[in-house]
Amino acid sequence: MNDALLEVRNLSVDFHTARGTVHAVKQISWSVGRGETLAILGESGSGKSVSASAVMNLLDMPPAHIVEGEILFGGQDLLKVSYEEHRALNGKRIAMIFQDPLSHFNPVYSVGWQIIETMTAHGRPADQARARALELIARVGIPDPEAALHKYPHQFSGGQRQRLMIAMALMLKPDILIADEPTTALDVTIQAEVLALLKELQRETGMGLVLITHDLGVVAEIADRVVVMSKGEIVEQGTPREVYHAAKHPYTRQLIGAAHGKGEINILDIASPVLLEVKSLCKTYGAFTALNDVSLTLHRGQSLAVVGESGSGKSTLARAILRLEGVDSGQAVWKGRDLIGMTARDVLGMRREIQMVFQDPTQSLNPRMSVYQIISEGWDIHGLMPDRTARQAKVAELLEQVGLAPEHARRYPHQFSGGQRQRIAIARALALEPELIICDEAVSALDVSIQAQVIALLDGLRQRLGISFLFIAHDLGVVRDFADTVLVMKAGQIVESGPTGQIFSASQHPYTQKLLAANLDPDPDVQAQRRLRASDG
Repeated sequence: MNDALLEVRNLSVDFHTARGTVHAVKQISWSVGRGETLAILGESGSGKSVSASAVMNLLDMPPAHIVEGEILFGGQDLLKVSYEEHRALNGKRIAMIFQDPLSHFNPVYSVGWQIIETMTAHGRPADQARARALELIARVGIPDPEAALHKYPHQFSGGQRQRLMIAMALMLKPDILIADEPTTALDVTIQAEVLALLKELQRETGMGLVLITHDLGVVAEIADRVVVMSKGEIVEQGTPREVYHAAKHPYTRQLIGAAHGKGEINILDIASPVLLEVKSLCKTYGAFTALNDVSLTLHRGQSLAVVGESGSGKSTLARAILRLEGVDSGQAVWKGRDLIGMTARDVLGMRREIQMVFQDPTQSLNPRMSVYQIISEGWDIHGLMPDRTARQAKVAELLEQVGLAPEHARRYPHQFSGGQRQRIAIARALALEPELIICDEAVSALDVSIQAQVIALLDGLRQRLGISFLFIAHDLGVVRDFADTVLVMKAGQIVESGPTGQIFSASQHPYTQKLLAANLDPDPDVQAQRRLRASDG
């Protein structure tokens, strides 16, 4: 602890709400040294992000109240410095990457202006800031950095926005980088590159990294030490090997068990009727080809996964099927009728049968509506379930199914974490009991245990009600657990497809093999062997 660059001591944080006091953080202590990576592991609501927000002075007070504790950096207690002193440290000495990049980028300024401002606000010359921005945008995997500088946040995918936020945080080579779920929205290959970049920057600068995550694979890959949080308390800590192989607390053992999944692969029943047939869909945006002759067949009760990196066309395919995006040519035949040629009235009726869970719940949930209103809105649109008592009971049931409490129905989206908001979006999709649910990275922001619960829920619905799923994902572990068929997309084309077992055990295309090789294992020993093989190869 004496060599710590940043040290949190006996921190307790309460939130005073209309329904009473919430003890979000209870006397937690952790530290991170120069060049060290500390992972804070836990589910949504465990308090892991609250302590990080306290370090950055980002807690809204009220309703938050720091009851006790110290946050020591450079000999100073950050809880006692002035606002101006704290502002001078933020970005320059201590930087943070947020889980939800869209809500932290200003939509009316180009990303280049915002990234460059990180340096110019601290007195650096504009030309030096611009050169640094171009360097980092390239290093985090954004194509054509010069063009990217002039684009706006909405012109990038969720994964690309997260990469740009990482570039912004690294502009001034901070002493401490706090990364709150920094790779949640990233593809496995980009995730591997970003984690390698963070480690490389640590070697160059001696930066301390505090990594807030729910992904045991990320912990195994990059962490030197890990603390496990549950219900505002630290329940376990040690090296990744100690925590993984000799976990003492039941909660830690539960997380490890959930990370391994169910261990079996679904088999497609080819005798079931065809619900959806996509034929030769093509879509271009100027010179960019988003979909190039894409075809697929989806049976009743089938779970079809579409995997690929950001920009491969996965989300465009989903939005085209739902008529949220026009196409240049092709068909999407739903139960014998072409969705592409449907009238607006017919499309409205069809949307009761096909629901979608979007990647970013901050965008897809109306901030002015309560959770009850969000889930029940579909019943109003389609004239269903007029009885108020029945509605309340059904909303409570849906919230429990996705791992939330019935009393959450009275709250609003901003009162939840990113993972909890995504659970609300899933509950909304389930409310209309659709025949097809399109999940666009629907579980990527969820904790491993909640992810396992939601996957089990969706799989149960598939088996019990015959619901089909078009499952867009970059988490191959989730795909293996849930999907019976996998399509691999790259640059708008399907490069490989087949049963899940075949794709995972005998993939043919080099791109598929690259995706599988980049997937992280939760076992630190297995991940260390993979790193060794990669360095030898």
